[in-house]
Amino acid sequence: MDRFGIPLPATLLDSIRRNRVALKGPVTTPVGGGFTSVNVGLRKALDLFANLRPVKSLPGVRTRYEKVDLIVVRENTEDLYAGLEHEVVPGVVESLKITTEASSARIARFAFDYARQHGRTRVTAVHKANIMKMGDGLFLNTFRQIAAEHPDIASDDRIVDATCMQLVMNPEKFDVLVLPNLYGDIVSDLCAGLVGGLGVVPGANLGADIAVFEAVHGSAPDIAGKNVANPTALLLSGVLMLRHIGETAVANRIMSALEKILTEGRVRTRDLGGSASTTEFADAICEQLGA
Repeated sequence: MDRFGIPLPATLLDSIRRNRVALKGPVTTPVGGGFTSVNVGLRKALDLFANLRPVKSLPGVRTRYEKVDLIVVRENTEDLYAGLEHEVVPGVVESLKITTEASSARIARFAFDYARQHGRTRVTAVHKANIMKMGDGLFLNTFRQIAAEHPDIASDDRIVDATCMQLVMNPEKFDVLVLPNLYGDIVSDLCAGLVGGLGVVPGANLGADIAVFEAVHGSAPDIAGKNVANPTALLLSGVLMLRHIGETAVANRIMSALEKILTEGRVRTRDLGGSASTTEFADAICEQLGA
């Protein structure tokens, strides 16, 4: 166990710190008991303060929406995910929601810098400051201060429940969303549903010097060992990693191969309406790369 109570081997953390980049698969988190989240522990141990989830429509993947192209930026280190909870008296549990100006400023600045670097035009802060006036109010006010430092990027803010409604009505209205930890977790999965589900969306956890890339879906123990999982999300996470380390040409080749296979539609995993196994889908990508 590490100092956060997470089963993270010291050799693993040392390796990631040494290499400054990693690609990881999904890890199961017990529900209602057992050890705390390995993913949360990894983010805390390595100070991976920004969770980045690009959500974009893929060719050949039919959904209710077309041309979705938005970015979810989630604060990764505090909020309710700080894991500070205790039983006050039997039957009453108190969970503490932590919001700091420093972390709010850091994630807001990351969102604006990402928007500028990638040609995005608007950053939207998502919050519940109408109810949590101090905690979410601090997040929102800090966002507005950082927005003033980036006059070239438009900014606005929306209440989280209204945002969810608007996302499923008109997702094309959004560009970059920046959210506290819990809202970001929920909204990023909602956004994945706009483009075909968790099996087709990549993710990255980014710090000042270290980046860990991962598929956004869970470990799916119900299909473990059955060779039926869609590897697209992990493949796209690998593409994000390649671009992060400057291997843009290789990333583009893989992306082109994936888009070709999805557009043709001959080889699809069952979550996309096909019958191909994980291996068969991966082999089709490899064959396309060699074509």
